[in-house]
Amino acid sequence: MTPKIVSLERMPELLRLMPKAELHMHIEGSLEPELMFALAKRNGLSMAFPDVETLRKAYVFDNLQDFLDIYHEGTLVLKTEQDFYDMTRAYLARAAADNVLHTEIFFDTQTHTGHGLSSDTVINGLHRACVDAKAELGISASLILCFLRHLSEEEAFECLEQAQPLLHKLVGVGLASSEMGHPPEKFARVFARCRELGLRPVAHAGEEGPPAFIWSALDVLKVERIDHGVQAMKDSALMARLAKDRIPLTVCPLSNLKLRVFPTLAQHNIGQMLEAGIVATINSDDPSYFGGYINENFTQTFAALGLGAQQAYQLAHNSFEASFVDASVKRQFIDRLNATFESFQ
Repeated sequence: MTPKIVSLERMPELLRLMPKAELHMHIEGSLEPELMFALAKRNGLSMAFPDVETLRKAYVFDNLQDFLDIYHEGTLVLKTEQDFYDMTRAYLARAAADNVLHTEIFFDTQTHTGHGLSSDTVINGLHRACVDAKAELGISASLILCFLRHLSEEEAFECLEQAQPLLHKLVGVGLASSEMGHPPEKFARVFARCRELGLRPVAHAGEEGPPAFIWSALDVLKVERIDHGVQAMKDSALMARLAKDRIPLTVCPLSNLKLRVFPTLAQHNIGQMLEAGIVATINSDDPSYFGGYINENFTQTFAALGLGAQQAYQLAHNSFEASFVDASVKRQFIDRLNATFESFQ
């Protein structure tokens, strides 16, 4: 459909109301400081920061590694299945309020097994929250297990083996953590095994890393989506391939700003991606740390770039197209999207 023209003043309202899917959100990155302190207290733990305000002030990062260091500190408060449930349930309530109809949540077990927890504790807590949110909030959610790329492929295989009894609770696998120095091909064998097991493969590539990492994620790991992918715009042949093959990019504008991938949102390239016919989507990545959940990513990015209703519709449509739900469910989601745009006055 061709959306009607909407004034810039009314775009934030349309962006809030518009149904959408979120496909790039690390659940540990949704852990708000208030809940972090509450979980620490429940588990008898002390925090490295004296209070919520001091912790929030520490959320200033020069690069991805700066963020990962403080992110790891936050994961230390997660000790029980109920902790993982409470964190996930809090995110899903926020997402539902932002008119997210479906979300595919990234998580990893390697961080938590490194703290002495079992994979079962992590996966069961997350999955139970997803089931309850579907019944209580009407939002659907799937889980994607990410391997940590700064660790070895052997450790990724061990992670997969530990999760194997619960693979029916997952939809896919991903690749996250420090990109530089850890090209996708490092994980070729474990991704091949995951595909054999029926898991849908995605991978972070081209956030800080070069376009070559996106090529190898596609050709070696055979991923169905690229997470981030903003460096693809430096390679015209890659851009043409992404557009031709309808390979989605799960872009996270506020994350890119916070981690200094772009100096300002006004310099972000998501508008250019859409013009090039790339299946780009907007997502929040680690919203507690990066300054906003999905609607904040939409409203700030649209304001900075002067994007309008046509781009809003395309991004929302792309998010459903790029999701791993059944075709019939996608159709229902897109029907709701169309109805929202048709009725918006």
